[in-house]
Amino acid sequence: MSACIGGANKSSENVLARVYDEYLYESEIQDVIPAGTNPKDSILIAQNYLNNWISQKLILFKAQRNLVKEDMLFEKQLEDYRNSLIIYSYETKLISQRLDTIVTDTDIETYYNDNIGNFQLKDNIVKVYYARFNSKIEEINKVRGFFNSNIPEYRDSIEVYIENLANLFYLDDETWILFDDVLKYVPINTYNQESYLKNHRRIEITDDENVYFVNFADFKIKDGVSPLSFEKENIRQIIINKRKLDIISKMRDEVFQSALENNEFEIY
Repeated sequence: MSACIGGANKSSENVLARVYDEYLYESEIQDVIPAGTNPKDSILIAQNYLNNWISQKLILFKAQRNLVKEDMLFEKQLEDYRNSLIIYSYETKLISQRLDTIVTDTDIETYYNDNIGNFQLKDNIVKVYYARFNSKIEEINKVRGFFNSNIPEYRDSIEVYIENLANLFYLDDETWILFDDVLKYVPINTYNQESYLKNHRRIEITDDENVYFVNFADFKIKDGVSPLSFEKENIRQIIINKRKLDIISKMRDEVFQSALENNEFEIY
């Protein structure tokens, strides 16, 4: 094994293993060990490769002995697979050359309005801000007062406390997020999310060490229409994927029509 990682001359073709009448040569393992790999890792890589090679050859031999000839006629499958790889490679290159990746807000809004029936909420979503404080901080009552106030200007005050004292927070209540994502960070106990959201806007939760303040600015219940802002990135990707398909479809039509006009194929 040490020979295979020591950089021996490949022309020597030292044999490292044999399974029936097949041999594993030193050069084959040298090729899979990245340059600069330390000796310890090189030995591990070589050992794993050798063990996998032996295992594969043994199983292959057993399979060949137990399959009838008709079970091993893979020429067509291999040719189909090769053809698929060549076509995929060409289509990928063509897309990279022709694809327009700029999707405007107007494009997104138009697609949303034209396909609004396809945008049904599968989960409850919310607009929310929340913060977690250590319950022992001196300012906790001030934070509570600002949080429970209806005075808009107090939002700025509580954000100052949040940014300076909170050990966990989320302040972007202009963006729709999954209610389930909030539950990952805030210990809200509820068996009925829909009912909970309909009956709670500001909540305070206390555990052994922390106080959580949560303000739901808005919510939407699953099975309703998903808002445009929540679907924006999804629609952007849908439009780009549609453009990819259009490029491929146009290319295939052009190839067919060109071949037809130039009498490059016949149907008998």
